[in-house]
Amino acid sequence: MTDFDIAIIGAGIAGASLAAEIGDTKSVLLLEAEAAPGYHSTGRSAAFWTETYGGAAIQPLTSASGPFLSMPPAGFADVPLLRSRGALHLGRREDESAAQAMMLNFQQSGVKLERLMPAGIEKHIQGLQNGWDVALWEPDCCDIDVAALHAGYLKKAKASGAQLLCRASLAEAVFVDKSWQLTTAAGVFTAKTIVNAAGAWADNVATLSGVRPIGITPYKRTIMQLAVEPAAPAELPLVVGLDGSYYFKPEAGGKVWLSPHDEIPTEACDVAPDELDIARAIDRFQQVVDWKVTRLERKWAGLRSFAKDRLPVIGCDTDCAEFFWLVGQGGFGIQTAPAVAKLAASLLLETPLELQGVDADLYRPGRLG
Repeated sequence: MTDFDIAIIGAGIAGASLAAEIGDTKSVLLLEAEAAPGYHSTGRSAAFWTETYGGAAIQPLTSASGPFLSMPPAGFADVPLLRSRGALHLGRREDESAAQAMMLNFQQSGVKLERLMPAGIEKHIQGLQNGWDVALWEPDCCDIDVAALHAGYLKKAKASGAQLLCRASLAEAVFVDKSWQLTTAAGVFTAKTIVNAAGAWADNVATLSGVRPIGITPYKRTIMQLAVEPAAPAELPLVVGLDGSYYFKPEAGGKVWLSPHDEIPTEACDVAPDELDIARAIDRFQQVVDWKVTRLERKWAGLRSFAKDRLPVIGCDTDCAEFFWLVGQGGFGIQTAPAVAKLAASLLLETPLELQGVDADLYRPGRLG
């Protein structure tokens, strides 16, 4: 089959989830440039579901995704998608204003946030260095099984009839006679609509399609796995710096996953961690806790991409209605995927949006000018 209703460029979490949503209604081609889906961003995520991550404009998408992640459809996944973790937003005295602003930003949202006194902080984390006495507790934060979520969407997409092709990078897309002719590394296809779900490569895909880029900037995020003494307890929460300079969480076997919470502008490419960023992260970690880092076991980097206002871009291009943007999910693409897929599907299929608290106009491409 070479003729489709919709061609989705990119089979990461955005493309896979949308294909699963619309595959029963439209014929869908899911094109992936790499040898396997989710190689650059989805597969390198230290994902968690936390309603405060990304700010107040992202929170409705995260909250609306919670029910699906908590109770996915029967047969979607063989394991639970969420595991309770809790998040400790931690700072020093100079971070007091950040804590107050965070409380204020979410006070009308229904998100649970609790101010902790020093004794309450010590209940969640042992071995703190002196001075870390400003904290907010977010009890509903959970770990996400990213691999199971992504695999579940790919399985559902396949079952609904969507066709996935890997090693199928886009070379050119030309709109002729009310349809797109897509020239790819896997062959030539036609589709009535293109969905650009290419993440860091979003503007590249637009250019190859003769559509004006909207200014999606890729950033590198560094993550590492450390062996520490004492071993990190399994019940340790996600610990996030109120100043945005680090986060860490426990991993199996008493290990720690650590990130300097960096966002380094980069080209869209197969990014790798930098030794200076690793050293910076470990230094910040050791300023927070008195645990000894005994070994750097793994290190990697992943891509995240943002529009200039740091909100997702979801909707038809303002100049070309047959080109649909599904990009700019930053670091919150996993935790918002169920809601974003439903929102994108409702816009593509022109059906009512049944997501409480989600305003589709907030994310439309037209806002970017």
